[in-house]
Amino acid sequence: MADICAPMSGNIWKILVKEGDKVKTDDELMIMEVMKMEVPVTATCDGEVKSLKVKEEDAVEADAVVAVIE
Repeated sequence: MADICAPMSGNIWKILVKEGDKVKTDDELMIMEVMKMEVPVTATCDGEVKSLKVKEEDAVEADAVVAVIE
């Protein structure tokens, strides 16, 4: 199981996956908006998205868990 963390503080702009989706390492899971720039949040391993800890427009801090892959 892997916790996927926000790379920096910002807002969740778009979520590209849903719970139950199969993903591969480096697949984009969501896009954050950080200082008017788009920052991708990617999978760190192959697996299934077990849970999303955020929703679109949520503000998150750096290193906050945003998804869990199993």
